[in-house]
Amino acid sequence: MNIDSLPIFKAVPPAASATHGLPVLRLGFRPFYIAGTLFAALALPLWLAMFCGQTAWTPNLPPLLWHAHEMLFGFAVAIIVGFLLTAAKAWTGVPTPRGPALAALVLLWLAARVAALVGPYALYAALDVALLPLVAAILVRILQKARNYRNLPLALLVLLLALANLLFHLAVTGVLALPAFTPLYAALALITLIECVMGGRVIPSFTMAVTPGRKLAANAGLERLTLGATGLGLLLWLLAVPVLLGGTVLALASALQVWRMRGWQPAVTRQRPILWILHLAYAWIPLGLALLALARFGLVSNSAGVHALAVGATGGLIIGMVTRTARGHTGRPLQVSRPEVLAYTLVMAAALLRVLLPLLLPSLYLVWLSVAGMAWSAAFLIYLWIYTPWLARTRLDGKDG
Repeated sequence: MNIDSLPIFKAVPPAASATHGLPVLRLGFRPFYIAGTLFAALALPLWLAMFCGQTAWTPNLPPLLWHAHEMLFGFAVAIIVGFLLTAAKAWTGVPTPRGPALAALVLLWLAARVAALVGPYALYAALDVALLPLVAAILVRILQKARNYRNLPLALLVLLLALANLLFHLAVTGVLALPAFTPLYAALALITLIECVMGGRVIPSFTMAVTPGRKLAANAGLERLTLGATGLGLLLWLLAVPVLLGGTVLALASALQVWRMRGWQPAVTRQRPILWILHLAYAWIPLGLALLALARFGLVSNSAGVHALAVGATGGLIIGMVTRTARGHTGRPLQVSRPEVLAYTLVMAAALLRVLLPLLLPSLYLVWLSVAGMAWSAAFLIYLWIYTPWLARTRLDGKDG
């Protein structure tokens, strides 16, 4: 079968690219940002109710596994897919799925989330593993058509995420003798690497865009060394290699990430919330790597490093990117309002409450966990309140997209 014959892969002819169809289905960020942030706002209170014994109902996975898997492959993946389907068009000029094709991708994502809660496990697993290979194939086709080979590694990272998801389901069902959390940690590591790659591109670029005359030239050697050390450190963490080697590489990666960030001059963004959230959220990556290094030496829990990367870095970068990219792609000014700044603050507060305060006052763990969950959900509800009407309407400038 010719892959181009499948409806989801058919490009929209230029003549048909004019504004038409439901606005919410004109570009990938629109439905996936709404779906992903709504899921983030609702899934965490449900998990807290399970964890605190407030409900006897549970999904068809053990609650802790459901929480970890769905925050990665439900929430984070929805935002990543929406971002990549939007960015691929900007990078190449080649149309990405829209209309019914885009709706099919969103419904596939949604069907997996529903099946996780009420369907048989086999159906859930089948639906869940189907999305990422499709998205990777779409990205590869678009990038190859435009000869944009520079971004092909991102498609590879999506495929590796798909593999981690498949391994998770095989582990849960007993097909593989593998701890179910191992592929979830692998997924978190891959998402962190995606953040490192994209952060290195967009954060300095966005910073220069609002500070005329400022040049933030990347040091190619430092970039390669930092990304290489980070990838190696996370791999050694996954493989649970001897403490000294794994902890040392993670500590080195953390120090290199701090040095890399120093070159982005975060201090100049203090009066620009739409920028400082990206710098502040990215700072959780070196902190998370440092905490994972300390965990290897038995000084803190592994959970501290995991949640620094998951809540602080991933949650923070997502709330920053879904505001900035949605404003840009709906034709709105890149200046956020006070409620949006509150959303930024709430996600960063959730990270502090979930990661650092349990280390200082572990006896109040349930309090920190509950308040962190409320702050997290409130942040994404604020986003939905402001942005859902914008994402569901035509751009302010009347352009397509």
